Amino acid sequence: MSGFIRQRDVLEGTGAAIFGDHFEKDDTYRLHRPNGMRDWLLVYTLSGEGYFLTPSGKKWCGAGQLGLLRSGVPHEYGTVRGSWWNFLWIHYSGLPENAYLPEDDILIETLSEDRIKDRIERAFRNVLQDSRDRSVLWKPLCENAIREVLLLLAQRTKKRFDPRIEQTLGILSSRMKEEIRVDLLAREVGLSPSRLAHLFKAETGRTIVQHVNQMRIRQAALLMKHSGRLAVEAAIEVGFGNYNHFADQFRKYYGVTPREYRNPSPTMDRGS
Repeated sequence: MSGFIRQRDVLEGTGAAIFGDHFEKDDTYRLHRPNGMRDWLLVYTLSGEGYFLTPSGKKWCGAGQLGLLRSGVPHEYGTVRGSWWNFLWIHYSGLPENAYLPEDDILIETLSEDRIKDRIERAFRNVLQDSRDRSVLWKPLCENAIREVLLLLAQRTKKRFDPRIEQTLGILSSRMKEEIRVDLLAREVGLSPSRLAHLFKAETGRTIVQHVNQMRIRQAALLMKHSGRLAVEAAIEVGFGNYNHFADQFRKYYGVTPREYRNPSPTMDRGS
């Protein structure tokens, strides 16, 4: 793909609209833009595989992968030979959240967690629906959905854990109130219990139990501070079965007891 040049005065694309679609294309599908386009392009692959060719090289976008093609980059993309490409795509004119992302020609990020995949797919489909309906405030709604995708993408580019630890963190946050059994957790992410414990500590700086306790304690503090929960009520709601254990962990994290945190004296430093 020689002869790529950056000529922003002859770029293709609308430069203003928000639009997209859901495509299923065989390997004859190919789009070539030697001068790039004014729009940014988001792509989320549901199944099959596509490719992107830019001046920086060739990248592939398979199932569960999210891609962002930068505005102004000469490119070619299409379906990988011998495959089908089932994907969602969105053109948009750029948002401030793009500044959070690396300045690569094309970013491809693998989404390993089902909850993140679901959020991304839902955001894409919301944009497709709202951009077609054109009801009141359709454009801000589309922009907000695109912002969510960009921020989730930026979060992943700035915080790179082992995919199995990413999956573990997602499981822990979704099941914070449940009893955590490391053996069952390890089986779910495909590791032995000892390997998971070691890798989790190496990647996050905390043990699994410490991480869960911190999540629970932070949530309990929010419940007491903003929802009027008593300390005992908050402890139960976040998953602590033993109040004394909760109070001990709370003091270690905040430097005060739960009751002192909830009802501080006028001179007490609340610590959060």
